[in-house]
Amino acid sequence: MNDILLQRITYNPDICHGKPCIRGLRYPVEFILELLSSDMTIEEILIDYDDLEREDILAALLFASRLTQVKSMHKITS
Repeated sequence: MNDILLQRITYNPDICHGKPCIRGLRYPVEFILELLSSDMTIEEILIDYDDLEREDILAALLFASRLTQVKSMHKITS
């Protein structure tokens, strides 16, 4: 199931500067995460953006979860 969800995340250098997006639409994953972090529910997002599907939101969350699964982080000095 997770692999099917992650197939909804696409990369195209001609769409949103190559950022990971939902199904080739102009909805970057980061935008979906910002909506959720602003306290919007999945249902509210789906009402406001009718071309999105519930699985798109779940895919964005799964994608973000996978990005955070690192063994350790190191501060980069400048």
